[in-house]
Amino acid sequence: MIVDCALYRDGARVDSDGDYGALHARASDPGDFVWVGLHEPSEDELADVARVFGLHQLAVEDAVKAHQRPKLERYDDMMFMVLKTLWYVDEHDAVETGEIAMFVGSGFVVSVRHGRGNELHSARQQLESSGRVLGHGPGGVLYAVIDRVVDEYLDVVDELVVDVDEIETSVFSDDRTNDSARIYVLKRELAEVRRAVLPLREPVARMASGGVETVPEDARPFFRDVADHLARAAETVDSLDGLLSTAFDAHLAQISVQQNSDMRKISAWVGLVAPPTLIAGIYGMNFDHMPELGWSLGYPFALLLMFGISGFLWVLFKRSGWL
Repeated sequence: MIVDCALYRDGARVDSDGDYGALHARASDPGDFVWVGLHEPSEDELADVARVFGLHQLAVEDAVKAHQRPKLERYDDMMFMVLKTLWYVDEHDAVETGEIAMFVGSGFVVSVRHGRGNELHSARQQLESSGRVLGHGPGGVLYAVIDRVVDEYLDVVDELVVDVDEIETSVFSDDRTNDSARIYVLKRELAEVRRAVLPLREPVARMASGGVETVPEDARPFFRDVADHLARAAETVDSLDGLLSTAFDAHLAQISVQQNSDMRKISAWVGLVAPPTLIAGIYGMNFDHMPELGWSLGYPFALLLMFGISGFLWVLFKRSGWL
């Protein structure tokens, strides 16, 4: 469906009658452009938009199917870009993904959004309220969308930093915890973030260095700022992945230490029970000629011997830390 459609002139919204064909025909002055925003359009809807703006068929197919890798492609005088959108669901430690495909050409911008994350309507309103970025034309819209998406990356990464800190605290606590499942989930979510962030660095670097004609020269510093944010997100993701690997190794080491401690305690208790069992077993044998069988104090002496040996072993194990 079409979410919004408007004609912009000199950085201001001048018309939005909903007929993108008519608006495109009226974008005749230098700097005029039409921005059409769609959300999960059908093939027929996008085909009609493609006919009006002359969108390349291969790019249209990618925009309809979604689930594309972040990329920047050029078709004649039109640029096609795909971005992954991310948002974080804290209760499930999950990173959800969406997608934005953008067609940028002379006098038009067509944005196609998939998924419920990172809606662009508020971004459009923010651009229209300032007008400074819109004054750069389609390249300004491209920057605003990329900047908004990358800011969402940083928000997601900050949430993951909190989760990794919680994992580290749990792993090195004295409580017995089962952190391996959560570590695996977080590593999988980090991989999802990496698939969105890393492929986007090369296209943004091209825009910042002047390798994309659609981006005017005076807009390149803005893309350099976006490139810095992307680099920060990528470095943080790599750092978190390393920390999770270390935390998992530490978790396994903790389990091994706990198991060894349990075995020491079990062995100590077995040692405490073994002497009384040995003494009772010996004097429980049915032989006639055994020492002290006829002694009246034999039974108390056997009990005292059992408790004495067990008490001595208990003190010894306690001092050595086995109990």
